[in-house]
Amino acid sequence: METSDYSNPEEYPTEIHDYLAEFEQCLGSVDEMLKAMMLVSRSDLQKLEPLEQAKLDLVSVYTLNSLFWVYLVNQGVNPKEHPVKQELERVRTYMNRVKEIAEKKKASKLDKGAASRFVRNALWEPSAENEKKSKGPGKGKKRKMD
Repeated sequence: METSDYSNPEEYPTEIHDYLAEFEQCLGSVDEMLKAMMLVSRSDLQKLEPLEQAKLDLVSVYTLNSLFWVYLVNQGVNPKEHPVKQELERVRTYMNRVKEIAEKKKASKLDKGAASRFVRNALWEPSAENEKKSKGPGKGKKRKMD
């Protein structure tokens, strides 16, 4: 991407110079990232897990639509009234679904056998010896009073 010299204050108000410089830097970053993504072959991407492929595809589509949103704004079109808004919402919905799937996959699974053994062993069961100790004097058999 070719850098421009924004040193001429007659081209635009000087208050926005920092904003324009930052915007230009961000565009350069986007350009570098897109070039890097274009160098990766689709066959390499197919080696990814299906969930990772879905994440990558969704991020790519979301990025492309976001760039189109910026393009519409630069052309003076209100993107909120353009079908790109519905597309971004649709992609966001799928991104949330993929996130839920990923979270379910990470969630620990209950080992029912281990849980039942843990509970069974944690419960106290009185033994015959413990029962005799708990009855103590006057609680067990009645004594004869002479």
